[in-house]
Amino acid sequence: MKKWTLASVLFLLCLLFLFPDQGRKIQVNAEDDSDELANPPKVEDKLGAVPNGLSTDSDVVKRESESMSKKSLRNTAEKFEFQAEVSRLMDIIINSLYSNKDIFLRELISNASDALDKIRFLSLTDKEVLGEGDTAKTEILIKLDKEKRILSIRDRGIGMTKEDLIKNLGTIAKSGTSAFVEKMQTSGDLNLIGQFGVGFYSVYLVADYVEVISKNNEDKQYVWESKADGQFAISEDTWNEPLGRGTEIRLHLREEAGEYLEEAKLKDLVKKYSEFINFPIYLWATKEVEKEVPADDDESSDEEETKESSSEEDTEEEKEEEEAEKKPKTKTIKETTHEWELLNDVKAIWLRNPKEVTDEEYTKFYQSLAKDFSDEKPMSWSHFTAEGDVEFKAVLYIPPKAPQDLYESYYNSNKASIKLYVRRVFISDEFDELLPKYLSFLQGLVDSDTLPLNVSREMLQQHSSLKTIKKKLIRKALDMIRKIADEDPDENEGKDKKDVEKSGDDDEKKGQYTKFWNEFGKSIKLGIIEDAANRNRLAKLLRFESTKSGGKLTSLDQYISRMKSGQKDIFYITGTNKEQLEKSPFLERLSKKGYEVIFFTDPVDEYLMQYLMDYEDKKFQNVSKEGLKLGKDSKDKEVKENFKELTKWWKGTLASEKVDDVKISNRLADTPCVVVTSKFGWSANMERIMQAQTLSDANKQAYMRGKGCLRLTLGIPSLRSSVREWQLILRYVF
Repeated sequence: MKKWTLASVLFLLCLLFLFPDQGRKIQVNAEDDSDELANPPKVEDKLGAVPNGLSTDSDVVKRESESMSKKSLRNTAEKFEFQAEVSRLMDIIINSLYSNKDIFLRELISNASDALDKIRFLSLTDKEVLGEGDTAKTEILIKLDKEKRILSIRDRGIGMTKEDLIKNLGTIAKSGTSAFVEKMQTSGDLNLIGQFGVGFYSVYLVADYVEVISKNNEDKQYVWESKADGQFAISEDTWNEPLGRGTEIRLHLREEAGEYLEEAKLKDLVKKYSEFINFPIYLWATKEVEKEVPADDDESSDEEETKESSSEEDTEEEKEEEEAEKKPKTKTIKETTHEWELLNDVKAIWLRNPKEVTDEEYTKFYQSLAKDFSDEKPMSWSHFTAEGDVEFKAVLYIPPKAPQDLYESYYNSNKASIKLYVRRVFISDEFDELLPKYLSFLQGLVDSDTLPLNVSREMLQQHSSLKTIKKKLIRKALDMIRKIADEDPDENEGKDKKDVEKSGDDDEKKGQYTKFWNEFGKSIKLGIIEDAANRNRLAKLLRFESTKSGGKLTSLDQYISRMKSGQKDIFYITGTNKEQLEKSPFLERLSKKGYEVIFFTDPVDEYLMQYLMDYEDKKFQNVSKEGLKLGKDSKDKEVKENFKELTKWWKGTLASEKVDDVKISNRLADTPCVVVTSKFGWSANMERIMQAQTLSDANKQAYMRGKGCLRLTLGIPSLRSSVREWQLILRYVF
């Protein structure tokens, strides 16, 4: 019993020694917590050259890091489902094996530039929309956080409201979404994503979690976030630094995307893709600088000792001089600093002298302008300055390929690709007044010093100067197209040797006009239909195959140079394809006499020839219609008189077959007879095209159908056949 009592006493004594220490620790911790509450963390005063640039509250950093580490949508956020085609697009991007992931930065910077263009345009009529201080700066900021693996891109553009975030980044698919998905399934080229207006989603090539913080002048600041798992969330932003206005995109990079946390990589990408963006692009860069600091006491004392030992023999006068010249000792050290570094300092290319701009620079500018980063160069470009009553600078490009939807809804959509600037301020890229529809495939920009700056776009569209600008742009565009033909060796086969040598040195130009015609030839034909003022210029650009072109394209000028003496008309025939037309009986006599006939096989050619009536004083003649004249024969009159009764009988017999007349003709050689259409009605090919229309009305089209005229071969034995034989022939024809 005594042993247990002694043990209990010792145990109680130990506890008494332990509890006071523990209590003191608890008290100390409580005091520490109270100190933290009394001195809350403050926002950093300045980060580099741009005040408040992407700076954050330290407490915010803690909360954000916790959220980022979890990479899950906030519980308090309002959640939405992605629209079906957007989800489909994101699945393609996320699961893509596409190697060029660099395009995401190009697309984000391009979007930021568009947002800045919009706010700058609004500021022309309302300067207050820009705000004050840093908010008024139109710039793009890029910042890295290697520890958290975050890449941030921020602009001070127009920003997005909550509705904009939902509409633009999630639920409503743009028209380009489905078009891009179809393009990806056929070609697999993600590089063209920017042309379809869905470039934002390329961020999921490198990130698995994305935050979009945006502030519009008309709404509060919101955060859009998504892991690309079929849904996204939007919540009012009460924890991040107020943006003032604009958008900040935070990419939480994947493990395999670590290269985009390197400053050198980002600099190269901006240089490659965004060199010609019209707003400054800054990168929060790390630099090492040399700095002079006072030397340590130990080092300075050691130096003094060495000097004392070496100067024992010096005189007192020399010591006094040394003491007078003696300065504070310093040393050089390397210090790491951060500052905003400007990445794009290239002058706007259209403001430079064309002679000083290289072909490589023109190509890079086209890629930036058209968002076309394929390996193919533009076919041609024109950089010029117009002076006079209306002054402007312009750069026009012919793309290497026609857009996929160039002729879809041709008359019902606005597809202008020319950007309009007024005194270096972007106004719009939706001005139909700058170029006609048939030249809508051109890319480029116009910068005018004559147009007013501080008026609405509607008023600007009515400005008289736009007509002058349009007229000059059309002429320059047609000159640029003609230049491709002039420099193509294949187009100069019939010219003098000197001309061929000048244009044939560069093999790259060989076959270029054929390539242009295959891509944009239909636009030239539509131009002839629509633009009466430039019809003759456009007609010079026409290309087609003929009975003498040897399978190659030829021009109207080349056709005229091969015309027979005495030939007054340009002969052509329309049909579905060249092979069918070559077997046409309408060509029999023409071929034997050596006449050249043009083949028109495009459905639009029928409409084209209704407007192109003549060229260089030569009339066009459809050889399948009435009016074809091949010269007179002395026997023609005699033969017609001999068979007058026969033709009269046929005319009466075929009246029910809608045959208007029966004539003896010299247009055939081997075929006994053929039906031609009237001169002013539809041709047989045009009637076939109209009947193929989905909503065609046969009753309304009846007045355009020309009545047929039966032509009988002149001077062949078949004319002497019996009536029974001719009945069999007619049954075969009709």
